[in-house]
Amino acid sequence: MKIGFIGTGNMSTAIIAGLLKKKVVSPSDIIASRRTESALIALHEEYGILTTTDNCKVAKEADIVFLAVKPVFMQQVIEEIRDSIHEDKIIVTIAAGKKMEFYETLFGKKIKLVRCMPNTPAFVLEGCTGMCHNGNLSKEELDTVLSILNSFGKAGMVAENLMDAVVAVSGSSPAYVFMMIEAMADAAVNAGMMRKQAYEFAAQAVLGSAKMVLEMEKHPGELKDMVCSPGGTTIEAVKVLEECGFRAAIMEAMEACVNKSKIL
Repeated sequence: MKIGFIGTGNMSTAIIAGLLKKKVVSPSDIIASRRTESALIALHEEYGILTTTDNCKVAKEADIVFLAVKPVFMQQVIEEIRDSIHEDKIIVTIAAGKKMEFYETLFGKKIKLVRCMPNTPAFVLEGCTGMCHNGNLSKEELDTVLSILNSFGKAGMVAENLMDAVVAVSGSSPAYVFMMIEAMADAAVNAGMMRKQAYEFAAQAVLGSAKMVLEMEKHPGELKDMVCSPGGTTIEAVKVLEECGFRAAIMEAMEACVNKSKIL
């Protein structure tokens, strides 16, 4: 099985790194394309994969083709590779906003299509990917795609009308979390802690908290209450966060993310 990537930005690179770390395929089974020759050289040197500036070469040689270009360039790329895509190939798109109907119309023929939205924690094998498909894949083919997406984290099926929500809650959300970690570390530095240690403490606190949500099967509000002793330091901090609209800001940011995804 050969896996191809048209577009090698951060998300594609994260997926490639995850696939190779888990040894799902060997470097010689991955081929990737992009316009910038220097970037391809760096990618080959780091991961040992096959690279090319020819998108059609990827489309012809790969059994599973990841379309990983920005939404604004997607139509141009599809028109370029359309004649190289045959019915036996599986197309996996990771672009936000574009519905499956968009791809089916542009290809103008029956295709096996998976739409997914992974996130950059795939770099450390902790990705989260929502996916849907157009019904043309066999169970075996769908299992193969799922095994690829699960190789760098966790993947789950969702209805296509929820994909914009997936973009906001997992695809884009690492950026929100990184901002929070940075702010927490800045405050710790302001209180006298060395910056490297501040980042380590803040990041580990977020990692451990997330693991509690996933493994303890308790409501996040209940877990929050477990930390808030009466008249203590934590409830004082929570009070300030509520006064500053912490939860409302996150919800509004995610709503903006969903709306942007819908118009891409």
